[in-house]
Amino acid sequence: MSFPSYSWGLAQPHSPTEATFYYFAYGSCMCPVDLKRSLGEPTHAYVIGPATLKGYRLGFFRRSQRRNCGVLDIVKDSHSAVEGVLYQLPWRLSALLDEREEGYCHETVAVVAQGRSYTPVRTYTVIDKLTEEHAPNDWYFNVVLRGAVTCGLPEQYCWQLFNHMHQLQQGSYQQPHLLRSA
Repeated sequence: MSFPSYSWGLAQPHSPTEATFYYFAYGSCMCPVDLKRSLGEPTHAYVIGPATLKGYRLGFFRRSQRRNCGVLDIVKDSHSAVEGVLYQLPWRLSALLDEREEGYCHETVAVVAQGRSYTPVRTYTVIDKLTEEHAPNDWYFNVVLRGAVTCGLPEQYCWQLFNHMHQLQQGSYQQPHLLRSA
């Protein structure tokens, strides 16, 4: 199986004078269709493209009551990198994004997308991290993978993400999946 790749370029769906901010999504918000559900407007046009956040790794260190499953988080890890999607969102959507990311707090990071460094970039990290990863349900699994593939994350990374989520669901995750303290 191979994953399709897409070329994204930032359209200008908002007025040139409208204030914007950069947002790095690594979980379900990578999927523009799912993000539209929370923000109330199409978000495809706000996608800059795939981006890399160095010095972090993914983990399912939060259990969402709303989704009834483990959901993604990022934790600092100097030997790792997280792939995701970089958006340039209108500032008017900031409060709606914060509402969607209940249980998370802002973190300001720098990412690389299309060979260019972007900073400051908003992302979200879990406030009360669990010490052990919790498996995603099928819905969350599918929306995360759909966002990763649709927005053109590297194929190898998509497979790693697929395998990580699948192994958590099967209860057979072999690598250390405990939150290590710094």
